[in-house]
Amino acid sequence: MPIAISDYRASWPAEFAIIGADLRAILGPSAIRIDHIGSTAIPGLAAKDKIDVQVSVATSVGLEAALGRLVATGYRSWPEGRSDHVPPGASQDPADWVKRLALNRLDERPANIHIRVAWAANQRYPLLFRDYLRTHGSSASAYGMLKRGLAAVLDDIGMYADIKDPACDLIALAAEDWAATTGWEAGPSDA
Repeated sequence: MPIAISDYRASWPAEFAIIGADLRAILGPSAIRIDHIGSTAIPGLAAKDKIDVQVSVATSVGLEAALGRLVATGYRSWPEGRSDHVPPGASQDPADWVKRLALNRLDERPANIHIRVAWAANQRYPLLFRDYLRTHGSSASAYGMLKRGLAAVLDDIGMYADIKDPACDLIALAAEDWAATTGWEAGPSDA
């Protein structure tokens, strides 16, 4: 199936807000944070028209509990989404990269719900990545051009991700330097 990359849509933050409010209603305080992540969270950035959401829970036990509560309300579990790509030079501890992945309910707005343990490396990565690209428009533009170029020649989403991941790692390295220089910390939860 072709990979479709859309121009940025001003409606994406509001669409996230609806999803985030639903997740907050289902998960309550067991969700330490609910954040809009991924390309749809970066103003001006081209993206697949699928909202990425990160739900942060306190422990690895909380991953299964949160996923179970979402599935009980119609979200769909994606068993292949049990860990994240490990960037070169990052922690090799598998606990730092474990997650659970849920997809939107059928006939609802396409979304990926990434459930991660708060303060793990894979929970910090998308927040830093997002905030860095929000403040570095040239990097965001170059990343958007890469995504469009890959989508134009690939129709395999797995291959698309495998090729895109090293570019994300390069951005993340620059983001780590930026974080160290600026004292970056993740702001308040989005929902």
